[in-house]
Amino acid sequence: MTAVATVIRDACESDAEACAAIYAPYVTDTAVSFEDHPPEPAVMARRIADAVRTHAWLVLEEQGQVVGYAYGGPFRSRAAYDWSCEVSVYLERGRRRTGGGRVLYEALLARLAGRGFRTVVAGMTLPNDASVGLHRAMGFEEAGTFRRLGWKHGRWHDVAFVQRAIGADEGPPAALS
Repeated sequence: MTAVATVIRDACESDAEACAAIYAPYVTDTAVSFEDHPPEPAVMARRIADAVRTHAWLVLEEQGQVVGYAYGGPFRSRAAYDWSCEVSVYLERGRRRTGGGRVLYEALLARLAGRGFRTVVAGMTLPNDASVGLHRAMGFEEAGTFRRLGWKHGRWHDVAFVQRAIGADEGPPAALS
């Protein structure tokens, strides 16, 4: 049996088309994303550039093809939240529960911790057993559930939030790098 060449690397704007293609079915076919329309590659390129500049955006490649991505971004805009960020992970259809989300998150959380972030938060539209299981396995703890928070596909959806510490939580935080 031949091993599949797997690489996790920083995303670049040229990954936008692949990331947009991975994300599109989550927008059109599920309530996982509350966006109404899949973003065009140019919009995804701006999102990647913004995330790379302030937080991180990583892609998972198998045999040279982008098959998943994970990113961190601002949690809230107030200065007190600067050391917290919101994270997300997306895999190509058919790749859930294959370990790709876990390796992406491991690399992403290490990168964010290295930049000085202390806490990561993730929101999950419910029901979503795969995402709940991934976050639990990655050490995230329940923070709360907002009931009937989003309307999509003709019904209301709850959103559960989870969080995890990724850095030292004692003393004042250092400047972010």
